Amino acid sequence: MNLPKRHIINLAFILIGVIFLTKLFFLQVLSDEYKFAAEKNIIQRIVEYPYRGLMYDREGGLLVYNEPVFDLMVLPREIKHLDTLAFCQDFNICSAYFEKDIQKAKKYSFVKPSVFIAGIPHEALAKVQDHLSEYRGFFVTARTIRKYTHAILANSIGYIGEISPHQLALDTCHYYKQGDLIGISGLERNYEAILRGKRGVEYRIVNVRGEEKGKFKNGAFDTLSQPGKNLTLTVDANLQLYGEELMKNKVGSIVAIEPKSGEILAIVSSPSYAPNLLAGRDFSNNFNTLEKDSLAPLFNRPIMAMHPPGSIFKIVQALIALQERVIYPTTTYACNRNLVNCHGHPSPTDLHRAIKYSCNPYFYQVFRRILNQNLSPNIYEDTRIGFAKWYDYVTQFGLGTPLGIDLPNEKGGEIPSEQFYDKVYGRGRWKASTIRSLDIGQGEILVTPLQMANLMATIANRGYYYTPHLIKKIDDQPVLPAELGKYEVAIDSVHFELIAHAMQDAVKGTAPRAFIEDMAICGKTGTAENPHGADHSVFVAFAPREAPQIAIAVYVENAGWGGRAAASIGSLVIEKYLKGTISRPWLQTYVLKGNFFH
Repeated sequence: MNLPKRHIINLAFILIGVIFLTKLFFLQVLSDEYKFAAEKNIIQRIVEYPYRGLMYDREGGLLVYNEPVFDLMVLPREIKHLDTLAFCQDFNICSAYFEKDIQKAKKYSFVKPSVFIAGIPHEALAKVQDHLSEYRGFFVTARTIRKYTHAILANSIGYIGEISPHQLALDTCHYYKQGDLIGISGLERNYEAILRGKRGVEYRIVNVRGEEKGKFKNGAFDTLSQPGKNLTLTVDANLQLYGEELMKNKVGSIVAIEPKSGEILAIVSSPSYAPNLLAGRDFSNNFNTLEKDSLAPLFNRPIMAMHPPGSIFKIVQALIALQERVIYPTTTYACNRNLVNCHGHPSPTDLHRAIKYSCNPYFYQVFRRILNQNLSPNIYEDTRIGFAKWYDYVTQFGLGTPLGIDLPNEKGGEIPSEQFYDKVYGRGRWKASTIRSLDIGQGEILVTPLQMANLMATIANRGYYYTPHLIKKIDDQPVLPAELGKYEVAIDSVHFELIAHAMQDAVKGTAPRAFIEDMAICGKTGTAENPHGADHSVFVAFAPREAPQIAIAVYVENAGWGGRAAASIGSLVIEKYLKGTISRPWLQTYVLKGNFFH
């Protein structure tokens, strides 16, 4: 059947009309989409922030918890007839602050809420609670801030703060929004994804005056928040508290490790700060004050400060030389001060006595024997071959690279390679005498206090270490050392046994203040040269010699000989951990007084 063209056109219009009517019926009658969009004008989307995970010490004592506070939120599009003067008086802010933050909120979004005043305590909110309905466009949400049971571990626990625009741009999962809190440093940053939990959302109906009228759709679209997971730290809170007390008014570090697991027992950075300073409304002012402090209390010295190891590095030289069979326990050298300066002690010495008395000329000879093994007739090439072997051994101890502790911004120190000296002097233009300062841990060698303690853990274990770490459990799930990594050094265990015996005698030889009659402490002092002032005091140790329970490194800047400041502090910390009490109150008084040059 052939229809006239005009009928075809009329049918087409009718068909299109039916389609539109059907769609309109679906949208207006059957679908809630447009109804919901209209209702959004009187619906507030309230984010329910989860409780951030708590932190406990190794014995289950609470370290970090949450305290409820409130954020005043602003929705710029809903602000109507605001009495700015009354608002500023109620919330104790000035008009300049008000204008600045209103513009900030509008710049973020005119239709999305953002934080206007953060961290209002419950008492302050109670005073203005009755007035809130008068300020259209403003509403309150609850969240928590961090609080601390002890003023310890600030540099390692870290702090949380408002997310920055740069961090927001890096958030590809779009979890965060402006005004959210995020871990900025320390464990708070490293375990952010575990600690933060999962936010919930609640939709509330409000009238034109901003008064709540119940939940939207009886909470059908609400989601519950999920609290973050709790962390149990490896740290012994009592030992940490004692270490921080000993380091008051000093600049330096203490790191103590349980050798058999790699668990950090104490990690002291001095000077530090009270962690509560960086929690709450005064965060910005306190942070600026700390950041400008010339002693850098925000600087996490145990993992970021890099120092020459000094004489403690002689232990590494001895182990390498023994393994390479370029010396033996009976190898003897005279204390020839024409080669390098030394302090007075019996001469000549074998290896045991060289460690006991920390003989510089002895280790000058040891280093030369490692580098020059007559593997090439060319002295420069022979040195380079030996140095490559030396570098490989040294880096096996975890030196020259970050150890992988579960804290951000760990430094790796510096162990120069043969390529480094090729660049400095040119290939074939350097030999053992050129780099002689390395023999006693000076020159271009730099290590962190964490690496020093880990070196002691390696010797305590007779040739291996686990990655040092600060977390023992996540909720109830243990963190197993084997999962973090076990690293072995290619040196026979028998050599470590010999070194351990020598180190036990070294405590009597160069660190008598560290000696405890009924405790086998194996230690080594160091006095690191400082061209800018008094030398730095260094002490490393582990105890007891058999089945060691603690390995420690102490570094005290500008405190002189290692046998005084560092050895005294290290010995007290070891005794506190192993015995629970201090048997030498005179030594504790000496350390607290801090005059180490007398």
